[in-house]
Amino acid sequence: MQRPDVLVLGAGGTIGAAWMGGLLAGIAAETGIDFAACEHIVGTSAGSMVGADLLAGVEPRASGATGAASNGSANGTLPAGDEPAPDERLRGRAGRLGAGLAGAAGTSLAPLALSLGRAPGALVRAAALARIDASRGSLDDLGARIAGHGLRFDGRLRIACVARARGRRVVFGAPGAPAATVAEAVQASCSIPGVYSPVRIGEEEYVDGAVWSPTNMDAAPALRDTHVLCLAPMAAQLGARERHAAVRAATTAAIRLETLALRQRGAIVTVVVPEPAPPDEHARVTGFRQGRALAREA
Repeated sequence: MQRPDVLVLGAGGTIGAAWMGGLLAGIAAETGIDFAACEHIVGTSAGSMVGADLLAGVEPRASGATGAASNGSANGTLPAGDEPAPDERLRGRAGRLGAGLAGAAGTSLAPLALSLGRAPGALVRAAALARIDASRGSLDDLGARIAGHGLRFDGRLRIACVARARGRRVVFGAPGAPAATVAEAVQASCSIPGVYSPVRIGEEEYVDGAVWSPTNMDAAPALRDTHVLCLAPMAAQLGARERHAAVRAATTAAIRLETLALRQRGAIVTVVVPEPAPPDEHARVTGFRQGRALAREA
């Protein structure tokens, strides 16, 4: 398996982040690949946090090899105290949000499946966001931790967020994007509407990039023969609950359309989603095992 030119890290909450950290660690253990050396990293929500940690030199943890579950501040998890609600509650609220947005749009969370990102789709998304009650939850501690990395946007890292009032995607770190610190962008990209407060950057408020797409893979700077590796935690089954059906459908549609968009540019795209795992197995363990298997098969 060769190091990708572009690494795309999707949304998926703390569980998805743990899986991504474990998977990257498993691949690295098998191949020696340094993912921080990728030409570009595109992060959405939890993926933005994982990407920032990578570029700061926080290597994906290999603790999954021993079966150790971690809630520490290393790659893939929020530090203790950053998470005001248990994962199940967070996923439940995020699931209801996704179902509501998808239902309001009549199709998908993704721009390509939502009138191909044209103005009507953005207006519907903005209207749906406006109906969501403001939350007092804060990710200030996460922002402070990322700020401690001392990173600056230098063209490698791109972080997807959504401008709350306009319903439009903004990719911080991309050419022409508004000025922002990496910490501000990561905090905004992780701010699930209805769970965490929007983050003000300049004159606008921004929320979770997953409101636009679970991966934002189409924002990758990929041309002909560019190798793109996309990790998509939200493509896994979120459970049999009816409210998750819209999220699963939106995620599947987004990944298919965005993969097609990149392949039409001539890019070589590999998408990895979580494999089924025992209910008592930590996501990092699952990811580490899957990463090693993936590296051996490549």
